[in-house]
Amino acid sequence: MDFQALRLSLELAALTMLALLPIGVVVGRWLAVSRFRGRRVVEAMLALPLLLPPTVLGFYLLLAMGAGSPLGALWTAIFGRPLAFSFQGLLLASVIANIPFAIQPMQRAFESIGTDVREAAAVCGMTRRRTLWRIELPLAWPGILSGLVLTFAHTLGEFGVVLMVGGSIPGETKTLSIAIYDRVQAFDERGAAIMAAALLAISLAAISTSYLSTHRFDRRHG
Repeated sequence: MDFQALRLSLELAALTMLALLPIGVVVGRWLAVSRFRGRRVVEAMLALPLLLPPTVLGFYLLLAMGAGSPLGALWTAIFGRPLAFSFQGLLLASVIANIPFAIQPMQRAFESIGTDVREAAAVCGMTRRRTLWRIELPLAWPGILSGLVLTFAHTLGEFGVVLMVGGSIPGETKTLSIAIYDRVQAFDERGAAIMAAALLAISLAAISTSYLSTHRFDRRHG
């Protein structure tokens, strides 16, 4: 077992999940309650990471973070090191790759809240912010949790984007999925099997927790 790669994978998944929590809530609610021209185009753009092959998405992200790009040059000028093939670059790529996994379940959760609920809150004198915190977020909580769990599990198993943007630098960008690939390339099937089983167990535990929590919420509020 490559525990360094396991630690890095868990850290990357947790940070990606935390970064997408506010983004998913804000963007998901905005798409759920807003009606504007071009809304479907925005939704399609946010869903692109689901459709593009990971290597294609990783290639474009690598170009955007490379030393010759404005972002890459700015990062190097400030921090004195390249953004590509670093943990920070890998985290940014992971956030972008997981946007649809976080936003779509949260958007559906906010869409399930009837307009009459928001109207009733407004009639009672509640501000939009208070309505969000006291009414909408508690009702949308199962969808928010689902988005976070999907983000966490998908980040753990991501391979193409990680390989393109991060490479395989031990302790920096070598995640568990990359470590499994390296073990297979070295014909170490036993080592690859152990790490694959660990990845499967963690992902299954995360998804099961989400389902159990959502089921309990539905029973309480059903």
